Amino acid sequence: METKDEKTISPLATPGIHGAFFKFVSAAAGARTPGPKVLEIGAGRGAFTKRLHEAGFDISACDISGEGFLYDKVPFTEANISQGLPYEDSSYGMVVAVEVMEHLFDHERIFSECARVLKEGGLFLISTPNILSLKSRMRFLLSGFHYSFKPLDLTSFDGMQHVSALSFDQYQYLARKYGFHARSISADKHQSTSRALSFLRPLLSLFSLMRGFDNTLHNNSTMLLGRTIFIAFEKDGK
Repeated sequence: METKDEKTISPLATPGIHGAFFKFVSAAAGARTPGPKVLEIGAGRGAFTKRLHEAGFDISACDISGEGFLYDKVPFTEANISQGLPYEDSSYGMVVAVEVMEHLFDHERIFSECARVLKEGGLFLISTPNILSLKSRMRFLLSGFHYSFKPLDLTSFDGMQHVSALSFDQYQYLARKYGFHARSISADKHQSTSRALSFLRPLLSLFSLMRGFDNTLHNNSTMLLGRTIFIAFEKDGK
């Protein structure tokens, strides 16, 4: 049975995501001295919190319940992030959310609250399943469900299901609305299935050209091939 502060805390995430996202977060933090004060929202068991803390990050964590949080070496607060964050304005330099956004509906409140608790120039970093990959687009065509999404269990409201599938364009819209801009975007890895469907890329480019769409927005290599996308949003100055 798992206990607080045990050596191994299994992530509530797709295998490999935490390691790749840690590199993304570390690169975003850069060589700042002192490093940014970090808040992890939707921290789950605390596996990613533990990874950041052991790497020297000054980190706090929150989730809707503390019962499952297993790492007791950092401050933890129970909080429903869709209803607000119990932290002071401009109190953090970085907010991270690993595999959280797809579990929530109220993304506007999340962006609004992250903008409030972040300092000017602070970063909001997220990971989320890439619904724009070629694999996901083919899956949606054939089944009506994106990659990493499936029919919902209409009797379960434990917050563990994937209920929100947003595109990069939609995330950018929310970011701009609440005073952020997308600073960088990456992916954990390229999917072999999406690579096999790469013969469709000229068709996608042609269709975008015919419709007058920005072909680089959703049809770049990261979007078409990536499994899980990582986005760093930077809070704009006043």
